[in-house]
Amino acid sequence: MKQKKTMSKSFRQNLITYAMVTAAFILMMVLKGAGALSNSLSGQLVPICAYIVMAVSLNLTVGILGELSLGHAGFMSVGAFAGVITAVCMDGSPDVLRLIIGLIIGGIFAGIAGVIVGVPVLRLRGDYLAIVTLAFGEIIKNIINCLYIGADASGLRFSFKDAASLGLGEGGRVIVNGPMGATAVPKLSTFLAGFILIIVTLFVVLNLIKSRAGRAIMALRDNRIAAESVGIPITKYKLMAFIISAVLAGMAGALFAMNYSTVDASKFSFNTSILILVFVVLGGMGNIRGSIIAATVLTVLPELLRAFEDYRMLIYAVVLIIVMLASNNAKVQQYLSNITDKLKSLVIRKKGGAVK
Repeated sequence: MKQKKTMSKSFRQNLITYAMVTAAFILMMVLKGAGALSNSLSGQLVPICAYIVMAVSLNLTVGILGELSLGHAGFMSVGAFAGVITAVCMDGSPDVLRLIIGLIIGGIFAGIAGVIVGVPVLRLRGDYLAIVTLAFGEIIKNIINCLYIGADASGLRFSFKDAASLGLGEGGRVIVNGPMGATAVPKLSTFLAGFILIIVTLFVVLNLIKSRAGRAIMALRDNRIAAESVGIPITKYKLMAFIISAVLAGMAGALFAMNYSTVDASKFSFNTSILILVFVVLGGMGNIRGSIIAATVLTVLPELLRAFEDYRMLIYAVVLIIVMLASNNAKVQQYLSNITDKLKSLVIRKKGGAVK
């Protein structure tokens, strides 16, 4: 009986989350149809959806699994460029089909990257895990900056030298042009597609959390030694959470990339990973609904503060500080302190100093 009541309560909480997202989507569509949204805010709708998916997926790694990852933007970039290449190669197909296939391929390639990184990395903990995930994000960014990809009648061609070395035949085109990134990207992303991706992400993550695997993942977070002592396979469940997080980040990256006509690797830098981490921390560790709200508010806030010109980012920073000071969640504050200490130690290690 108690288990049924617990399941019923969690089901109601999930319904509230779905209803909140659906209501926000309907409200935005009504406002957009009535012309009440500015062009700037209208252009932010798809990126907001991508950032929400990124925040929820990172919360699965940082909040639910309890591991600090600083390379989430790397998975986003893998999905972004994989999705763009897929959409370009499917030129002539219906836009909806190109978008769906692009999102799926982006998620698959990001998942493969998650496996490659996760298998050796998840054996590490603490600062070492953060350092390796940070390195992964930077490696991906630099690889993309050196990568040239083109397509012609013979298929895809790759080069690390220059676009001319691709040797494209008649009718061929360059898709990824090194540091310039992907140009002439088909703008297929829509607010509706972003809303559907959010719902899919919530369905996957919320059901995972309440499942047997989710309880095992949270047991690893709370006490690794105790979980291992009762026979929970640590590597299996850590890798499961990490890969699912990477797949969702890749799909968000594909959605994000196909909202712009040009995409380069600088959009997925270390700063992007930190921004997503800020969403998760301010929304609450393990709090999916909080991640949604934080990602939305902190994405829109800089645009709303443009009227203050030079003081815009100063006000933005003050708002972040006030939110953290007003938070009564001791766990969030403790985790933020731990993250701050880890980042400080990373900086000190990089400078060759000793960690005190």
